[in-house]
Order: sequence, then C-alpha cells, then structure tokens
Amino acid sequence: MTHHQVLIIGSGFAGIGMAIRLREAGVEDVVILERAASLGGTWQANRYPGCACDVESVLYSFSFAPNPGWTRTFATQPEIEAHLIHLAATHRITDRIRFGEDVRSAHWDAAHARWEVRTSTATWTAETLILATGALSDPMRPDIVGLESFDGPMFHTAEWDPTVSLDGRRVGIIGTGASAIQVIPAIQPQVAQLVVAQRTPPWVMPRWDRAIPERTRQRFARWPWTQQLARLAQYLRHEVLFLPFRHATLRRVAEAVIGLHLRLQVRDPALRARLRPRYGIGCKRLLLSDDFYPAMTRPNVTLETAAIRRILPDGIEMADGTHHRLDVLLLATGFRPTDPPLAPAVVGAAGRSLAEVWAGSPRAHLGCSVAGFPNLFLLNGPNTGLGHSSVLLMFEAQFAQILGVLAARRARGARSVAPTEAAQARYVRWLDAAHRTTVWQSGGCASWYLDRTGRNSTLWPYGVGRYRRLLGRVRPEEYAFDA
Repeated sequence: MTHHQVLIIGSGFAGIGMAIRLREAGVEDVVILERAASLGGTWQANRYPGCACDVESVLYSFSFAPNPGWTRTFATQPEIEAHLIHLAATHRITDRIRFGEDVRSAHWDAAHARWEVRTSTATWTAETLILATGALSDPMRPDIVGLESFDGPMFHTAEWDPTVSLDGRRVGIIGTGASAIQVIPAIQPQVAQLVVAQRTPPWVMPRWDRAIPERTRQRFARWPWTQQLARLAQYLRHEVLFLPFRHATLRRVAEAVIGLHLRLQVRDPALRARLRPRYGIGCKRLLLSDDFYPAMTRPNVTLETAAIRRILPDGIEMADGTHHRLDVLLLATGFRPTDPPLAPAVVGAAGRSLAEVWAGSPRAHLGCSVAGFPNLFLLNGPNTGLGHSSVLLMFEAQFAQILGVLAARRARGARSVAPTEAAQARYVRWLDAAHRTTVWQSGGCASWYLDRTGRNSTLWPYGVGRYRRLLGRVRPEEYAFDA
C-alpha cells in the first residue's frame, strides 16, 4: 500500500493541469493514476479519421502554458496529444503518472482521514483524491436489436481499429453527432458506399479551419502578448456565441444566419430538408464543419432518417423495411456524461457511493466537490460542461478553487474538508433555476445534456466569465472542516 498527499485519476488536460498547479503551489507528493498505457485522456483514446478539436487551438490550451506552435486554427488529434505529452514533460509531470492503473474502487477511510484506492494492480492511499476522468471517456453503445450479431468489423469511434481497411468497402455509421461529422468527410472518398443512419439532424455552422502561417507562429513565440490578444478575442467571441442559448430572440437570429450554411452547401431541397434541424439551436451540441454537408451530397453516400429496426449479420434493416448490406459498421453514438463510470465505485463518509447519492442526477458544489465526500474533488464535474467555449477555461477556475480549499484546510489544521449540505443544495437550486430559461430545457430536443431524471446536470448555464468569477475566491462558510 502506497501513500501520497494527492492522487489524481486521469491524465488528460484536467489531470495534467491540476498536477502542474499543485506543484506550483508547493504540493510535490502528487501521483496520477492512468488506466491507459499513455497519457492524453480523450485525446489519447479518440484516434478516428478527421478527429480534431471544435474550439480554436489558441483557446484550447492553458493560459499558464500557451502553445505558440499550433499549426491550424483547429488543432487535430495528433497535435493535441503531442502538446499534452510535451506539457507533461516540460512541467515534470510525466514521471508522476502510473500507467496501466485501472481504478476499481475508492473508499473514504474516516479513521485515518484518507482515501483508499484499489486499482487493477495495487492499493493506494491519499489525503486528497481528485477525479479527472472526463465526461467523454467511456463510449456508449446503442441499444439496438441484433447489434452483436453483425458479422463484420464493428467498433465505436472512440475505439477506432486502425487495422480495418475501409477502402472500397460498404460502410455504415450510426449517428450524426460531433465525431460523426468529422469521420464522414474523412472516409467518404475512400469507401464504396457509406450509409449514414441519422436520428436527429445537428445544427452545423462553418468551421473556417485554416493553416496558421509560420510568420504568425513565430510572432506568437517571440511576443507572447500577441497570442494572448488572439486568445482574448476568441474568448470574447465565444462568450457572445452563448447569448442565443439564453435568449429566444437572439436564438431565432442565429438560426437564420447559421441556416444559410446548409442552404449554400446542399442544393438538393429534399436532402436539405432531411438535414435541417427542427429544434432550437444549441439544444443539442452545436457542431462545426466545412465539409460535412458537401460529403453528404456525394453519390456514394446514403442518408437514412428512418429508425433502425435491427442489426443483421450482413447489415442494417430500417423501420421502413429497407435493408443495407454492409462490410463495416461504425458506432458514432457518443458518451453518457450523466452516468460517470467511476461513480458507483467512489464511496463516501456515509458508506454510500456517488452513484447512490446522485440517483441518476449528478450534483456537486460549484461542480468541484460533493457533500459527504471529504477531501474529494471533481474536475469537469456536474454542470461544468460548455456548449459554446473551451472547457479548459472551466478547468482553470476549478484548479483555483480546489487549491484555495486545500489551503483553507491547511490553515485550519483540519484533516478533511467537504461542502456543507446546505451550501450545495443552495447552489444546485440556483443552477436549476438558471437552466429553466435556456434552450437546453425549452429547445424541443432530447439531448445527452439531460440526465435520466430530465435535469440538465451537464452544462453550465451562463458564460465562462461568470463561472470564473464565482470560483475566484473560496467561501469557507460553505465548507465543513473536520479536525
């Protein structure tokens, strides 16, 4: 059994960034547990063709660790993964990561005021446990009759099998969400036939991706303030993009403007009608692409909008009886952030797991900690996701709050700290009230933002600036300190 001051689970942006901030604050005894064989989190796992970020790269990096070398306005998966590897190495975090450690359980040991964490290989203990497992880490497979009967290769986009060639083959893809609109244009030119099974058409706005000139990268490296200005400009632009999510009039304007993208790229009125969303913009994730719509117009692509009746050994059968013979089946069916995979395994002071306490609707104080779970902190926790900007901005606010709470615990000589039930309940009530006027509650869609109780436990209901101001200082009266 190995004891440490802080254990972090997950080595994506959140876990690495938290470890860097802890070391800068003088906390050296930090270990990251990572189930994979290499770091990167979602950017290590997702390697499908066309995989890239949907936030501008200048905004998709930490303010304390800018990357002047981004080669595109929207960085691709290999470049983001390389940046994370470099970030960890530069800040001497890599040697703190223990790979191949799949966490099986985490229990609060009240007698010793520490967490006991069991993994696939060992048992660890720590004063503080930080979950940085991400909301998009465990793929969701669709519940379709006959799914396992398919005879050919079948895999989720987050579990891409590079050994399977798609050249000249009949390929089916289920879903038209964020990963699908990247995969489809990437594989369309090489496949013989591509059948796209769409349940709900997404809102898609132009991406305007382009290469970043060498002279711009040199300027960013020589004068960092110029990159800071570019970052500020993108931040403010994204804060404006959020406004239609809360205001119906602005939403109608945004729908009219962004709807032009579909009209300009899809000339066939029948196909255009099938690709046109019938819910408020932002109700489901707003997507960015310059080449999704053009790919859907190609002669080797078939768009299916009928429901899938069942999967057969040789293909898929639609509700209208249409049968598509397929060689390969791709699942672009996303994730389930409202049911965190580790929630059943994390047991707090009362002997109940996070899953039991949440009962299908995750709640956390400031999205960072949970009443009844001492010395436990969450990154990208409930209601900290974004539908309009870079989640790394949210991470930085959470880093500051967590460091502040830990400092307050030390100043009081306390062994543990957790939010009070009253403070958490008050915060959650405020969040729920704020969500009532957003498109996510009234936009006319059923999205993965909503948990199984119908509550939005995924997204933050305001602009990023408000969250950063809220977490900018610690309010000790909202926490219980146990000596």
